[in-house]
Parts: sequence; structure tokens; C-alpha cells
Amino acid sequence: MAQSNPSIVILGGGFGGLYTVLRLSQFPWPQGRPSITLVDQHSRFVFLPLLYELVTRELETWEIAPPFSSLLANTSIQFRQDRVERIDLAQQQVALHSGETLDYGYLVLALGGETPLDLVPGAAEYAVPFRSVDDAHRLTARLSQLETSAQESIRVVVAGAGPSGVELACKLADRLGDRGRIRLIDRNDSILKQSPSFNRTSAQKALDNRGIWIDLDTALKQVTADSVVLNYKGQDDTIGADLVLWTVGNAIAQPIQDLPVAHTAGGRIPTTATLQLAEYPHIFALGDVADSVDANQAQVPATAQAALQQSSCAAWNIWALINHRSLLPFRYTHLGEMLTLGTETAALAGLGVTLDGPLASVARRLVYLTRMPTLDHQVKVGLNWVVKPFLEALQPK
Repeated sequence: MAQSNPSIVILGGGFGGLYTVLRLSQFPWPQGRPSITLVDQHSRFVFLPLLYELVTRELETWEIAPPFSSLLANTSIQFRQDRVERIDLAQQQVALHSGETLDYGYLVLALGGETPLDLVPGAAEYAVPFRSVDDAHRLTARLSQLETSAQESIRVVVAGAGPSGVELACKLADRLGDRGRIRLIDRNDSILKQSPSFNRTSAQKALDNRGIWIDLDTALKQVTADSVVLNYKGQDDTIGADLVLWTVGNAIAQPIQDLPVAHTAGGRIPTTATLQLAEYPHIFALGDVADSVDANQAQVPATAQAALQQSSCAAWNIWALINHRSLLPFRYTHLGEMLTLGTETAALAGLGVTLDGPLASVARRLVYLTRMPTLDHQVKVGLNWVVKPFLEALQPK
């Protein structure tokens, strides 16, 4: 079992993992600071709710995806850019792709989800997911090719009419303008099935204003190099597509699926109210990989805001275990939902407030600014947002 001052290993540098690490670095350690290691296969943290702004060039990569090295520069946290290959629960070790093995006394599973591209034939070869900076750069490179081509229209199919699909469709429509022919596909009978009614109404209006086709109750059956096959009420229809964006599904990372513990049908790991694995109380699971019920017996959603809230609880409970203090059950607070619906427009609903349009866009940006991982990064980004409009105004037209 864990020693008196054990090492802490956090797997995954998303909202759950990174914010847990940063919170742990702020705690006092009366018995001496433990070794804390963060592992992520990428070199940068990604503030996912703002990833869409890379498509329209509203924001730059450094603003929404700062390197872990800069975020952790003033801490004693060790960072490993590596892929997790295997977790040995009996030996309390994590095997990395590089061949390195990390021993842990406490472990945080926060590897996040992956976009599954094996749901229909051809998606893995021809569809573009949208979950990482690399995905965003791949998309913008393809858009640049299409924009400089001689073709009159650019045909884009977006699979999935959840928040990611709707936000992406609106951003693409604003970037492509009159050349864009954008189609949103979903199996459900409405867009944004889980969203507040205000946001659904605002999003529908934004999609209509941009001339985006919406195919509901429709399954995407196949993707090829220049087309997709759709099925509506049992009938197949093939339509041309220059670009297919995939926002459907959420797959759990293989090392999590391989763990010899209980899993849900979707591969997530059930936790206690304190975010621990029942049989392994020195292991915590957060975000997409966790199937959690909070202190009020409410199911915790697999969202960024839930993972961010879980990080504070997990950090405290690890600190409490090491320092022989009482653990706290996780209490989830739903803060609402914010959607970007194109350039300089958004919708938000939560805590009794509803707002859409340009003012909602400003509010969304400011809220996200306060949630960025470090004060130093908040200041850099905030100053850039203030100064950038003046610099652009001074540039010759």
C-alpha cells in the first residue's frame, strides 16, 4: 500500500488532470512535498471550449493551447510527454510508451475521451474529428486548400448536432460565407438534445440565418473521399462532400478499458462520492473516464465544467489522505451552458440567466478567461484581447 509520503501520478492533462495538479501544487505539505508527475501525450493543454475560434482565426493557438512547460514552470510538478501503455494495479506502476515506468502511491485517472472514427465505414480514412489542436490545424489546412481552389461552392458535412457539431457548423458558415454549403446530420429528432430550450432556440435561429441544412432522424452510413451516404426513414441517399467533420461519440482510452475493475457499458469506471475507486481508494477517476454520482446522488455529466469541479475535490481528497484529514464528497453544481454560434455571437443559459447575441459572446469569453489554468496565462490572454483590436485598427486596409 501507499507509503507515508508517496508519489502522486496524474494521467491526462485536460481539465480534470491539469487542474488537479495545479491545485495540489498550491497546498501546504507539513510532512514534505510529495513527488507529483503529470503525464499527457501532447505538449499542450487545450482549452476545448475555445477550440472553435481557431477555425475562424479569432484566437491564436498559444491563447487556447499553452504548453504544459509554461503552465508548470513555477511549480515543482514533473511533466512527461508520453503515452500511457499499461496500468499495473498490483504493482502500483504506470508503463509509458517510451519504456519508462512510474511508481505511484496515489493515481488520478483523467485521460479523457477520444472521438471514435470506427462507427461507420470510411470515417477513419476521410472524416476529420475535432477534439485537439492537431485536429483544428488539420481542418484549417483543408479549408485553406478548398478556399484557394477554383470550385464555386465548398460542401461540408458535420456529423452530430450536439454542442460541438452546432458550434462548428456556425463557425464554418461564417468563415466560408457564400461559398459554404454546410449540412448538419443527426440521428435524433432535434438539435442539442440535452441543452436548455433557450440555447436550442438561439442555435436554431443561428443555423437558419446562415443557411445551414439540418437533416434530423438521419443516419450517416458511409464516408468516401468525396461523398457521404445518408439514411432517412430506411432510404439511402448519396450526396457530395468536400469535407466531413466528425463530432459523434466518445471512446474511453484503451489503458482505462484494460483495467481489471468494474466498467459501465460505455467503458467508464464507477467511483464513490469521493471520486475514488471503491476497491482501490488510492486511485481517483475524473471526467470522461469516470461514472460518478455526487453527494446528492445525482449523476455527474462527462463535461469540461464537471471535470474542472472534480479536480478541486480530488486534489483535496488526495491531500487529506496523505495528511490524515477528512475526505469530502463531490458536490456538482451545474453552471449552465454556453455556446458559440458564429463569430462574435453566442448563447448562454444558466443560474437563472439567458442571453444571446454579441453581448453573450463577450460574456462567454470573459467567463472562460477566468477559468484558464493559471493567473499568468489569464493576464497574457486578457491583455492580448484588449490590445489586439487597437493593433488591427492601425493596420492599413
